[in-house]
Amino acid sequence: MKTAITEMFGIEHPIIQGGMHYVGFAEMAAAVSNAGGLGIITALTQKTPADLANEIARCRDMTDKPIGVNLTFLPVVNAPDYPGYVKAIIEGGVKAVETAGNNPVQVLPILKEHGIKVIHKCTAVRHALKAQSIGCDAVSVDGFECG
Repeated sequence: MKTAITEMFGIEHPIIQGGMHYVGFAEMAAAVSNAGGLGIITALTQKTPADLANEIARCRDMTDKPIGVNLTFLPVVNAPDYPGYVKAIIEGGVKAVETAGNNPVQVLPILKEHGIKVIHKCTAVRHALKAQSIGCDAVSVDGFECG
């Protein structure tokens, strides 16, 4: 099947596994990618950027197909090491990132600079329109809870 999504992400089927906390490990992402979709590793399930780099490498050992990483921007006082996670994504050769939560505008320039396509997970039309206006390549429109 050929669609804008299959062309954009180099996948066989227009199916993208969303990031899922404590579920989006290398095994699941590789299985989805091997089946022709876009498998997604969930970054914040990994405690550190080094752990994410290891999870990306494990996934690469299980598939030669495209994979992505979900990076959720949480509204918290003590934010995770987002620059470190972005660095692990770039150095891991990942070409698709699904962002979620807060506006991803702060990471778009560096992701785009490295040829990474960005899907922003949205729960409202206004979020999708904002994602489009800041340069995201695609949106995922989900229910409010997404779970």
